[in-house]
Amino acid sequence: MSAGPGVVAPASRPLAGLVRVPSDKAISHRAAILGALAGGTTVVRDFSPAGDCAATLAVLAALGVGIERVDRGRSDRHGSAKGAAEILVRGVGPDARLAPPPAPLHCGRSGTTMRMLAGALAGFPSRFAMTGDPQLLRRPMERVAEPLRRMGAGVDLAPGGTPPMVIEGGALHGIEYRLPVASAQVKSAVLLAGLHAEGVTAVVEPVPTRDHTERLLEAMGAAVEAVALPDGARRVTLAPGPLRGVEVDVPGDPSSAAPLVAAATLVPGSDLVIEGVGTNPGRTGFLRVAGRMGARIEILPRPGRGPEPVADLHVRHASLTATTIGAAEVPSLVDELPLVALLASRAEGVTEVRGAEELRVKESDRIAGIVQGLRALGADAEELPDGFVVRGPVELSGGTVEARADHRLAMAFAVAALVSAGPVAIDGLAFVGDSFPGFLELLEGVR
Repeated sequence: MSAGPGVVAPASRPLAGLVRVPSDKAISHRAAILGALAGGTTVVRDFSPAGDCAATLAVLAALGVGIERVDRGRSDRHGSAKGAAEILVRGVGPDARLAPPPAPLHCGRSGTTMRMLAGALAGFPSRFAMTGDPQLLRRPMERVAEPLRRMGAGVDLAPGGTPPMVIEGGALHGIEYRLPVASAQVKSAVLLAGLHAEGVTAVVEPVPTRDHTERLLEAMGAAVEAVALPDGARRVTLAPGPLRGVEVDVPGDPSSAAPLVAAATLVPGSDLVIEGVGTNPGRTGFLRVAGRMGARIEILPRPGRGPEPVADLHVRHASLTATTIGAAEVPSLVDELPLVALLASRAEGVTEVRGAEELRVKESDRIAGIVQGLRALGADAEELPDGFVVRGPVELSGGTVEARADHRLAMAFAVAALVSAGPVAIDGLAFVGDSFPGFLELLEGVR
């Protein structure tokens, strides 16, 4: 499907076959960080090959955590995700310390690495400095710093609340913190800090977000409890205490499966099976919304080892109708909203997304990026302050789009190219490797 560097050609035939996608980034980050805090060894099978997760391992190694990698390449008859590995994380245990290195901890481009490690490091009585690539240095971190300061940590940021970040940890006390905006990363950072705080820590999220951290904490022996509140919010409480190492099998990343789901839905005649995808309810909003629009997605549960549900996804081509998405649905598909915009461009009617202002502060301003890119291909789309409106169906043309160094936009535009009248040149296509190494090769393998 590639027509040259940064160029993706239209699909010449249906997508078909049996494929795997890279392992889940969110679970990989959390398993490595919690494993570093636990006693004993945590075995993480199928650790994500994404660049963001490599950044987490590099930071943990710089902190003195023992990391051993055993490559486990995977293959199937149609192509597969690259770089699956088994990671052994030798935790420091409850009585040891994470030691700051002489140089700042470099988090690469990964906001997840910086935000979650901020919570983990806040519990240790040392000074930790964290930095990253220029893109990361533009991202907001005050949302994490504010609750950690309330718990007793010192947190310094650059003017404007962006990195670099300096943490003076230790002597934390538990708090009850109400998230102003639903964020699984901020929730996780507060809970990680709570492991070393005096007293119980509680986080109230306005709508439920992905609960990977809570599932892993429980599996590692933590006293964690989640309760749904009458107003639709969710309260998570954690008592401090030691963790024990566990074995974790990381399923396929649903955010990496989503571009393939969109592609098979849009390309006529397609019939694709995506094996072993995580189906955590906090991560399957895209499947629910796509199904509501008319996508033909069969979810086939399969046994898995670990705290996460897993399934195969059988996807066939379908005609689509428009839908409306509000703030309550956004946390479960925030990373997939660019793909929703693409589906909407080929759906009958007007699709409106609201309550998604979080997209403005991802790796790029994804609202502006997806709307401008789709319009460059002939779509009828407009920005809203907190979302977008797309009117369809429209036949997309070929052209040139800007991925803004954002892997989610790059993949959405690559899928758009499959159903465009001509090739699409994507400035920044190489950034798909942040989350999905081998994405274009996998697409080639299923045509």
